[in-house]
Amino acid sequence: MAKKGFTLIELMVVVLIISIIAALVGPTIFKKIGKSKRVAAKAQIEMFGTALDSYRLDNDEYPSTEQGLVALVEKSTVSPIPKNWEEPYLKKEIPLDPWGNPYVYISPGKVKSTAYDLLSYGVDGKEGGAEGTDAEDIVSWK
Repeated sequence: MAKKGFTLIELMVVVLIISIIAALVGPTIFKKIGKSKRVAAKAQIEMFGTALDSYRLDNDEYPSTEQGLVALVEKSTVSPIPKNWEEPYLKKEIPLDPWGNPYVYISPGKVKSTAYDLLSYGVDGKEGGAEGTDAEDIVSWK
């Protein structure tokens, strides 16, 4: 009676084939993940922009840097107190960027001095980064 099963050679061939496929497909998948996080960060920045514009329409100015993005969720007690804060401008808490870091909000902005600067430092979590790479900052003014 013959034993049924796989030989060591057959198992090694299967592992080799899986390794080759992973080596070919893996880098492509990881590039897509990095790109999707950048797209998600840009979408969140756009969403914040819409909420900030609504806040400005009601209160004649954007929240200050000290008030931060939290002013979109709850009425600020930090000066300048909003005059006509109607409701939360965002329905949920302020999310972190896709890399787990808080968004940077500056008002009045350094780049947009009549409005605000809103950015994520990207994958490296540090200001700056090489343009066109995963380390590039995602900003509201581009």
